[in-house]
Amino acid sequence: MNVHLMFKDRDFDPEAKLPDHTSVLIQDLAMESLFAAMADGDTFLRQVAEHALLSPLMDVGEILYRQMVLKDALNHPSLIREIYQMALDTIQKEKQYYFGFRYPDAILHRSLEVLRLFLDRLKLLMEMVQAHESTFESEGFIAMIAFLKKELDEDFFEKSEVIWKDLNRNQEFLFSATLGKGNKGVDYLLRQKINQPKGLGGFLFSRKKVAYSFQIHERDESGARALSEMKNKGIEKVASTLANSVQHMLHFFIQLRNELAFFVGAIRLHDQLRAIESPVVFPVPLDAATRQLDATSLYDVCLSLSQGCMVVGNDVSLQGKALVVITGANQGGKTTFLRSVGLSHLMMQSGLFVSATSFCMNVASGIYTHFTRQEDTTMKSGKLDEEMRRMSGIIDSLRVNSLLLCNESFASTNEREGSEIAKQIMQALVEKGVQVIFVTHFYEFASDLYQSNHHNILFLRALRLDDGKRTYRIVKGRPLPTSYGEDIFREVFG
Repeated sequence: MNVHLMFKDRDFDPEAKLPDHTSVLIQDLAMESLFAAMADGDTFLRQVAEHALLSPLMDVGEILYRQMVLKDALNHPSLIREIYQMALDTIQKEKQYYFGFRYPDAILHRSLEVLRLFLDRLKLLMEMVQAHESTFESEGFIAMIAFLKKELDEDFFEKSEVIWKDLNRNQEFLFSATLGKGNKGVDYLLRQKINQPKGLGGFLFSRKKVAYSFQIHERDESGARALSEMKNKGIEKVASTLANSVQHMLHFFIQLRNELAFFVGAIRLHDQLRAIESPVVFPVPLDAATRQLDATSLYDVCLSLSQGCMVVGNDVSLQGKALVVITGANQGGKTTFLRSVGLSHLMMQSGLFVSATSFCMNVASGIYTHFTRQEDTTMKSGKLDEEMRRMSGIIDSLRVNSLLLCNESFASTNEREGSEIAKQIMQALVEKGVQVIFVTHFYEFASDLYQSNHHNILFLRALRLDDGKRTYRIVKGRPLPTSYGEDIFREVFG
């Protein structure tokens, strides 16, 4: 039985290995509040959220498939939560059944108990989904419901009930066997009992068959042991088959929990953003080679969640640009804007909605960050050495159509040296097909690129009013030779 809500043709694995740079992404993009909103203290929901967001989808079709499933989930929040909780409770209940020793009779006994649990829960699941069947529109939910209806029809439940009753008759079994070498029993086979007709007519007219029988004395330990061994040989195949069937059902409930966990987290995130009046929209993903970003009211979702209110958004259009250079006033919102782009990219490529009123962007083959760090307190290396080492590691991982977000990179050295390093590295990356968004206060670096008048570069600037106030908006504009640090000095010292 397949779930396939996260992917059309395969299962979602929340324990798969994440890329090596994911811890850096979490730190640089300040993603903790995003995970906290989706998980609400639940460690498993957080694990699923991390794997979905930090293992971005590369195919536009896969993104749209998951988006449609999420839209259905948002239209049925109570039902999704109810099914998820049912799957979670079923998995936890299954663990409570004592396995005992690995003898066939113990395996059979436990499998029968778990089978009873699973059959009841599967019936409940079918009642849930069939009651809302006509209201689902996504390919994922429609396919899952159709598959369940095919596999879990009335015939399945009727046959399952017959098997369960036949094997649960006070552990009374009918075997056949043949004699092997040394008159030892071989080829044990469990037989199905034939039910005798009920009532007086059944008693009078039923055919009596001659049968030979014997009883073992209650103190005959050797006889009881031999009988137990015969019984285990007789039920061994049935016990193994039933255990495998139960394990197959358990896998279905585990996968149902794993995949619905992402949508439960998405519903929680959607509810929290709606409560603080922060807009969201389902993005339009484009092919990686298009180099496009068109967004209105794009904001930092993590900042909005941590502040508990709507924050300033930006309108931006990066049509066909491989390099974006962002300059402007200190504390003017440059880093926040950079994070909003990175977060929205990750959210889009996980199938989530994004923090904007409209959003259209190409997918990336990988998303990387290179943000400035604090000084190395251990003094094992200089800050520039540390920056260069991190950049070298990123470059080793970059592929064509990757996205690199740089925030004040190489700021640990003087402007002339830092500008030259940044210029050489950025030009090489762009030539290799990497898209870069670079926040910098190096006027020499930005001015040289601006004067080159290259069509592949876009220049943005943090807007500052004449009185020095920051609007936290990013607009198109040429680099300026000042970042207006005097404004901050006057604000602090008067």
